[in-house]
Amino acid sequence: MTTPSAVRDADHPSDDIIALVRELVLLETPSRDVEASGRIADLLSAWFAGVGGTVQRVPHELGTDLVIDVPGAGDPVLLIGHTDTVWPVGTLAHDLPWSDEGDVVRGPGSYDMKAGIVVMLETLRRLQPLPLAQRRAVRIVLVADEEIGSPVSGPLLAERARGAACAIGFESPHPDGALKVGRRGSARVRIAVTGRAAHAALDPEHGVSAIDELVDQLLRVRAIVADPDLPSPVLCNVGVIDGGARTNVVPAQAAAEIGLRFLDPDSEERVLAALRGLTPVRPGAHVEVAVLSARPAWRASAADATFLERIAEAGAALGQHVDGRPAAGAGDTNLLGGRGLPTVDGFGPRGGGAHAVDEHFLRSSLHERIALLRAVLTIPTE
Repeated sequence: MTTPSAVRDADHPSDDIIALVRELVLLETPSRDVEASGRIADLLSAWFAGVGGTVQRVPHELGTDLVIDVPGAGDPVLLIGHTDTVWPVGTLAHDLPWSDEGDVVRGPGSYDMKAGIVVMLETLRRLQPLPLAQRRAVRIVLVADEEIGSPVSGPLLAERARGAACAIGFESPHPDGALKVGRRGSARVRIAVTGRAAHAALDPEHGVSAIDELVDQLLRVRAIVADPDLPSPVLCNVGVIDGGARTNVVPAQAAAEIGLRFLDPDSEERVLAALRGLTPVRPGAHVEVAVLSARPAWRASAADATFLERIAEAGAALGQHVDGRPAAGAGDTNLLGGRGLPTVDGFGPRGGGAHAVDEHFLRSSLHERIALLRAVLTIPTE
């Protein structure tokens, strides 16, 4: 196991830091893999304890979350990340093997977001020589279920953020490296239909097609999200449909999972309320709507803008140009920025290919982010 102490001063080649990312990437951690989540939690617990952190493990049915407190001055700066990835076990051996060539480092979960975790870790290591009065207190929250909407960890995030001065998310930045300040809200909704099976030729009149009912319900969904009276446009993607078994049997079960994106809380509330109110079109059908996960829309506030300005000033002192703008995708920072905590996201290194076989990050950007975070967390001496 690589140890953080193996990473030397800022002028040393980055091989040791990349080795830390590699060790995390080689631990394949798909969402819902409880054993894999426990293994990476073991590794990270040791690493963060080694840089002064007090680690709390929070096991649950989807994995193991980590809450890490590092002493320093003032109310803590909250650093938000996740250990799960979208990639199944075996991706390393086939579609996306680890590679490290020049400035480009590839691997499943490297960009989203294991390199970001190493940014946190290495920054804390570099801050250790400073007196506590010269560095900010830090709380790190690493969750195990972010890629599936944080259904377990999300409701706990507000409590874990209690007392924090501000929050920084370590999702990927915009392609040009800009931070993300403001994000669309998101929700995953499942519509499940129960009908009644019957022979499709001998007695179809005794059946109730769950698939036909689902199709009609999806047409209703289309009308709901296209309502011109909504305050802002809503993105809707029917991502999964399943149902039926044989062409000669009227299907008794069908379901769809829908992804929704919102620009403002009012549109989100109205759409979700309308979906929860869906009723069957045909007699004998039963429709059940469940919101699997939801993250509120986060509209950038004046407090977010002020926080971004402080980060930009720290970057300017390092010769880095830092700016920020809203993003289309949602993340755990929605749960903080949307509730008024000064928040920025996108603090992970530049790269590309999140959730794709071209996933990669740039070695040079990893070092830039470490230097920037160190500056943000350092309290200047008088």
